[in-house]
Parts: sequence; C-alpha cells; structure tokens
Amino acid sequence: MIEIIHRIIILWEKHLLTMRTIEHLEMFSIALTISVITGVSMGIIIYSHPKIASPVLNFLNILETIPDLALLVILLPLLRLGTGPTIAASVIYSLLPIARNTYAGLKAVDAQYVYVAEAIGLSPKDILFKVRIPLSLPLIAGGIRIALVFTMGVVTLGGLVAAGGLGTVLQNGIQLYEKDVIILAGLWTGILAVILDHGAGRIEKELYKRYGTWQPQR
Repeated sequence: MIEIIHRIIILWEKHLLTMRTIEHLEMFSIALTISVITGVSMGIIIYSHPKIASPVLNFLNILETIPDLALLVILLPLLRLGTGPTIAASVIYSLLPIARNTYAGLKAVDAQYVYVAEAIGLSPKDILFKVRIPLSLPLIAGGIRIALVFTMGVVTLGGLVAAGGLGTVLQNGIQLYEKDVIILAGLWTGILAVILDHGAGRIEKELYKRYGTWQPQR
C-alpha cells in the first residue's frame, strides 16, 4: 500500500496533475457557465415564441449527434488549437439538455399558480420571472446536471487539441503507453466527475423540495 501511494505521488508530481486539474476545472467552469446562460436564455426565448420551439430543439438535437472528436476537428480551423475549440464544443453539447429542460419546466408550471398571479395583477413578464422561472428551477437544475457530465467529458478530450487539463495527461500516457499514468489520470477525472455530479444532485434535490412536488430518485 505504501509503495502504491509513493508511486502515485511520483506520477502526480511528474505529470503536474495539480496544475492540470486547475486548468481542467477552469475550462469546465467557463464552458458550463456559458452553457447555462445561453441554454436558459434559449429555453425562455422558445417558450415565449412557441412557433420556433420545435425547429430550435431539432437543430440542437442534430448538433448533439455530431461525434465529439469530429466537432473538435470542425472547430479547429475557426478557433485554432487550445482552449477555444474545447470550450466551444462543450457549450454546443450542453445546450440541448439545458434549453429543453428550461422550456419543459416553464410549460409544466401548474396553471393554478398562473391564475393566482394574474388575479393579483402581475404582468406576463412578471409571471414569467417571478412565478414560472422559480417553479421551473428543479427541471432546469436537472438539465444543468446532464450538461455537467457532457462538459466534463468534452473538456477531457481537449487534450487532443492542446487545450491542457487532465486530457493532456491522458494523452501523454496513451502516446508513451504508460499504463500507470492512464489509470491515475482516468480515475482522477472520474472522481472529479462523480464529486461534481453529486454536488449538482444535492442542489437539484433541494430545489425539488422547495419548488417541486416530487424528488428525483437518483
């Protein structure tokens, strides 16, 4: 056991895993933040304009079917090597679950809450931002949780396009055929994903307790 820990420490320091983890989380945070802002905005827009809802969601579905590696290659001529194509690809893959869940959440709000809001004189805009969006937060959080997993996966692939992060360590391990490096970087990436997903799951459950009538069994 001591030998294993010693080996892990050596590999960790040799491959600068602390620095790579920080790079990874920075890209992840930027991509997820952009995805949330854009996805929620799109969900609100397509809810406010129902005629464009189906075309927009179908378009996002088509984008989702593009293989992640192919999307990175497509973005390379536009954004060049580095974090640009990685973050852009992460955002593209994360838009669908957030926009779809936002749209579905806004539509699913119980009519009785809307009737009460109208009865006290709230405008349609106030109803949207003070009633529908708060009551949609559990579903929106569910979409963000799905996007979180997508983002973590695509950011890891960023090592293929010189974006840094833990993907670079994995790529180096594969190129040099160092099994220990591949296992360590892969496990650490998986642990980070589980921790982040668990945190998102806790937030989602709290939102269901506050705004929803049922809690997800996950």
